[in-house]
Amino acid sequence: MTPLPDLLARAGANPEQLHWQSWTALAPGPALIVLGAVHGNEVCGAHAIARTIADLHAGRLQVARGRLTLVPVANPLAFRQATRGGERNLNRHFVPRADPRDYEDRVTARLAPLLAAHEVLLDLHSFHTAGEPFAMVGPRDNPGPREPFARAAEELALARALGAPQVVQGWLEVYDQAARARGELPGDDGIGTNEFMRSRGGYAVTLECGFHDDPRAIDVAAQAIRGALAHLGMAEVAPPPRQRAPVARLREVVLRESPGDVLARDWRSFDPVEAGTVIGVRADGRPVRVERAGCVLFPFPESQVDQEWFYLAEIDAAA
Repeated sequence: MTPLPDLLARAGANPEQLHWQSWTALAPGPALIVLGAVHGNEVCGAHAIARTIADLHAGRLQVARGRLTLVPVANPLAFRQATRGGERNLNRHFVPRADPRDYEDRVTARLAPLLAAHEVLLDLHSFHTAGEPFAMVGPRDNPGPREPFARAAEELALARALGAPQVVQGWLEVYDQAARARGELPGDDGIGTNEFMRSRGGYAVTLECGFHDDPRAIDVAAQAIRGALAHLGMAEVAPPPRQRAPVARLREVVLRESPGDVLARDWRSFDPVEAGTVIGVRADGRPVRVERAGCVLFPFPESQVDQEWFYLAEIDAAA
């Protein structure tokens, strides 16, 4: 991976501090916040944000309308350790506690009010297996009690403005499914930065920019920041080519039951599957088959027992 710029070295030097920079134009417009390194081993967003900050300071990029806040390293402890989490996953249970119990709780206590002060969130991530970048959006518009939402069209439009060739829709409902499969009641563990943002009246997109160690993921993340600024009318920049990205709607999650469970092949996200396809084999020899045609998402052959092994999605042709 690209060597750390001085800005990132400073941002990760002291886990007891969070660094962000904001630009506010005199002309009114949206308030956009961009997060990098929510997971400390996913550094493409941090590098892209550092590049964007340098462009802003040098005048190569200017915020013409609204307010832009850039947080290059959202989890300094995990970033310094080069691990997914510091003491746990910051992108789970992203809910402020009156009594913080761990490092990520203390980070949440500072980041949550910052997110709530903005209208739009772009959260930059990467993934652990090879594959193409994709954007993640939330639920369809609904008045339900779990994740009511009324800005799905805005989210999808933003996702398609980032340059990603694919979009994934839905998360919390399927994460709740995983909790029930573990014998747990759905709770706040499925609440991440995006879900928190929606609960405060805003909207959010996560961009998975590519494989962790692929330097091209930095370019994808940097392009996405400019795409968001262009789409929101906040800066006069050339956006990435807009794609009519297909939408894969999450419908099922399968947990790993034993260390002996193995995937049937080297699956990649968005690999198509037909009904009856064997995705994996349990330790006792039972095949795990697909019930309906769709695609595989987020295969994790080395996941822990009782954790997400892979997801299944169906293509929403109408989205």
